[in-house]
Amino acid sequence: MHLDVRSDWLSYVDEIPRALVAANAIANLEALEQSPRHHHQKAQLLFTVRGVINCEVEDAVWIVPPQCAVWIPGGLPHTVFGSGEVECISLFIEPPEASDLPAGCCTITVSGFFRHLLMRANDLPELYDVDGPDGRIVSVIFDELAAAPVEDLRLPIPSDPRLKKLTDLLIAAPADRATVAEWAARIALSERSLSRLLAEEVGMSFGRWRRQLHVILALRHLSAGQTVQAVAMDLGYESASSFVTMFRKMVGKPPSRYLLERLRPALQDQGRH
Repeated sequence: MHLDVRSDWLSYVDEIPRALVAANAIANLEALEQSPRHHHQKAQLLFTVRGVINCEVEDAVWIVPPQCAVWIPGGLPHTVFGSGEVECISLFIEPPEASDLPAGCCTITVSGFFRHLLMRANDLPELYDVDGPDGRIVSVIFDELAAAPVEDLRLPIPSDPRLKKLTDLLIAAPADRATVAEWAARIALSERSLSRLLAEEVGMSFGRWRRQLHVILALRHLSAGQTVQAVAMDLGYESASSFVTMFRKMVGKPPSRYLLERLRPALQDQGRH
């Protein structure tokens, strides 16, 4: 089912007098191509059922692999686009004042229980009974959202034009294994100036920033069906094992296990139908 992308949709969801508004559809890739930068009063929880979603805000790109969600606070300008075949659930949320929901944009892990709640929320009537069973489901969703673990799947985007040029170069040629000094020379900076600027703007060393980019690119390609070996070669690693070692250090587990844990719930659902 296609998400109804109406020009007045965003103002419409903000006017609905409920703490949670579901898009009442599972969006597919066509609805997520080249989303213009926009914002809404309500916060947004975008849950990836299948594929990978990328959410870009002013200073970062957030990667949202299967069975994860991105939390976008109300009023924050952003754009969303898909990688590969994408299915997602979109909920617009006006949190209670005393809630412990995330203050900033973040990627969160969705447990099996939380996932079923989100699927159920997608079927809620627009004006659900706040004091009835549907209202209690919404309350539990807020509790689960507040408790959900946050994953570091964010690539900081620097504002300095020279660093932005470097970002574009790295994305265009992720397999280029040039040294830090060589990369610095390409954007007319010394190695020391590059390191200082990166520390100031993104809070990371060049090496960690590039590894974070590689994790994001790897998740996009692996979720689209590429093998670990192919992704390792595309990203310039000497072997699949050296790529797996980097990925495990950055994410906490090897890529095959990381993706299997996220694909299993969707595969189980397909087996039931």
